[in-house]
Amino acid sequence: MSPPTLFDWIGGAPALATWFRIFYDRVHQDPELAPIFAHAPPDHAAHVAAFVGEVLGGPAVHSQTLGGHPVMIRKHVGRSLTEAQRRRWIGLLLDCADEASLPSDPESRSALVAYLEWGSRLAVINSTPSAVVEENQPMPKWGWGVPGGPYRK
Repeated sequence: MSPPTLFDWIGGAPALATWFRIFYDRVHQDPELAPIFAHAPPDHAAHVAAFVGEVLGGPAVHSQTLGGHPVMIRKHVGRSLTEAQRRRWIGLLLDCADEASLPSDPESRSALVAYLEWGSRLAVINSTPSAVVEENQPMPKWGWGVPGGPYRK
């Protein structure tokens, strides 16, 4: 029996939609993060949920309808994100994961944190004004990161 994808394990599209809705509601109240997202469109949370869902093994909704990884990278170019903002983003996102009742087992949460660390560091790198967007950049795929995922024996 193969392990489920992280997308399935955390509850699929409904769980991601809830998580990012909670997160972006809180972002707009956060003094450090609110300025970054002040002009985000109303459907921003849904777009991010689709992106993360695809990365975690869900359907290719973002790639098929929203442009995939190159579009996500372009959203960050020129924003000059700081390490303090990145760390605040991750901390708030993890608080909201708990609030959204995402699974908190060590295997899935460590895999999720690993992706968030990797992705947020990439966002900071791509936030420089000189960042180059590769148009054929494939969508990242993130799995359990440990042999056997949640089925350790």
